[in-house]
Amino acid sequence: MTSGRNSTDIAVVGGGIAGVSIAYELAATRRVTLIEAEPDLPLHSTARSAATYVPGHGSGPFRALITASGPRFVALADELGTPPLLTPRGVLWVAVDDDGEAAMDAVLAEQAGEPGAPVPLPVAEAVERCPVLRTPRAAALTEAAADADAIALHAGYLRGLRRRGGTVLRGAPVETITRDGAGWRIAAGTHHVTAAGIVDAAGAWTDVVAARAGVPGIGLVPHRRTIAVCPVPDPSVLHGPSATPLPMVVDVGERFYLKAEAGAVLVSPADETPAEPGDARPDELDVALALDRVRAATTLPLHSVRTAWAGLRSFVPDRAPVVGAWPEHPGFHFFAGQGGSGIESAPALAALGAAVVTGTAPPPDVTLDLDVVSVTRLSA
Repeated sequence: MTSGRNSTDIAVVGGGIAGVSIAYELAATRRVTLIEAEPDLPLHSTARSAATYVPGHGSGPFRALITASGPRFVALADELGTPPLLTPRGVLWVAVDDDGEAAMDAVLAEQAGEPGAPVPLPVAEAVERCPVLRTPRAAALTEAAADADAIALHAGYLRGLRRRGGTVLRGAPVETITRDGAGWRIAAGTHHVTAAGIVDAAGAWTDVVAARAGVPGIGLVPHRRTIAVCPVPDPSVLHGPSATPLPMVVDVGERFYLKAEAGAVLVSPADETPAEPGDARPDELDVALALDRVRAATTLPLHSVRTAWAGLRSFVPDRAPVVGAWPEHPGFHFFAGQGGSGIESAPALAALGAAVVTGTAPPPDVTLDLDVVSVTRLSA
């Protein structure tokens, strides 16, 4: 869109999956303008995700959101005109030492009885399902997991937002946000936006954007996560029985994971290094650590790296999402803290977030106590 002035009901700051998903939901009943600093989107965390849908993953609030998102992914493919957004692929959780066995016991106990909870698996069956795996101490399986097409989901939300009359401003870094009566004035690059309300969905930059509005932040801390793609001399080993793709293998203590993709294997040391908001870059030591941990847990001959990248996963201390406004700053809503689960929880979380912003009833399928995601919990 060319430079100029724009008047809107709600300005959503941030063009990653958080921003485009809530902007789409809000646009069903409101005029929405999406503001993204980069000329291209998605560019940062959304474009660098391992993109997996894993029921039972993450903190309690995220597990509820991920469960509710499953049927919504199916419905969104039709609603947004995308290819299927989920492709089944189980997640195999493994414990490789004493700490891992303790972590496995804790995970299974915490999630007992929950929808999609991992199921204990005999180690012999774990190796049968993933023949490159060295026999672990313990194993569990999340059968209902799937690969998520993050790029198709993001593009679908963006198209859907435009179909609903939404405006998208690219290459528009937010420079100032000032009160304008009951609303806000936003200077974003060459654009000037007047909005009745703001949704701060800027990912790692969420607190930076809040500060420019004179609004207290939420204590969000970005963490770097490193991923490398390694070629495998014999790609046939990357298939399980009946030529099915290998399950994704995750150390239950979150010290590594691996995922077979197109004749190669994607690996990560599951690092979480605090970082400043920015264009994250992989650290060579973290890449080497990923290879060492995966080689120790498998028979894969990983000797080189085809490519490597890093993304930022942002959390508040309790690792639950943050939705809503400080009581002293009405009209400025946070929609943040989705680190590690932003893609897999997006459909349900966006619907819930839109209900909070518009003051309407939460969707009936998202059975989550709003207090556990409210921004006000962070002041306790």
